[in-house]
Amino acid sequence: MTAFPPLHQFFDAAALAIVLGGTLIATLLRTPWRDAGRAMRALAVLPRRPFSADPLVEQIAHLSRMAKRQGVLALDRSVITDPDMAEAVAAIVDGEGAEAVTARLNLARAARVERHVATADVWTGAAEIAPAMGMVGTLIGLAAMFATMNDPQRIGGAMAIALLATLYGALFANLVAQPIAMRLRRAARIEAFERTRIVTPLAALAAREAPRPSRGGTDSKSGPKSGPNLVSVA
Repeated sequence: MTAFPPLHQFFDAAALAIVLGGTLIATLLRTPWRDAGRAMRALAVLPRRPFSADPLVEQIAHLSRMAKRQGVLALDRSVITDPDMAEAVAAIVDGEGAEAVTARLNLARAARVERHVATADVWTGAAEIAPAMGMVGTLIGLAAMFATMNDPQRIGGAMAIALLATLYGALFANLVAQPIAMRLRRAARIEAFERTRIVTPLAALAAREAPRPSRGGTDSKSGPKSGPNLVSVA
């Protein structure tokens, strides 16, 4: 049985620099800096559990009870860490109705999905570039090998670059970049679905707390409206 070769034989600094450096440069050239920064920060999200709207739904129920007891202005003093929900509650305090609050939440969710997709696309692009950079490393190694045919001691190093560059490109694409992109897309789909759960309770709260039109000819801003003048001037 043939023993597996030592792992150090699979390491070549030049091939690694060609693949990783080339992938990084090509990815940055085709990606806005803001999306590239989000792609790096998104790595911290991978170990976390998928997003769940349960805490937000519970907080909305608490805010609804608070508004019923103390008035809608009491919601202004609440601490809300989720930005989408905080914007919706602020709109409710300002007197916006259910349709306006729903539109705000849908717009915020769509913008969030777009950011998540752009972040995942950065890693998908890196997965597409890495094998090409591996082929570039292979061509560089073959060129170096043919240039040093008269020196047997240098042929081995050039051949190592040619072979290992292709290996590194394939491994980085299929074991690093593509799995990261797929996990980010999955997390984005889960969060987009979960955030739909907060739309209905917030819209119901907005419908309940929205200002009602005044009755009996009274305007809340201008006061009682004057009726027709029935005094005879004859």
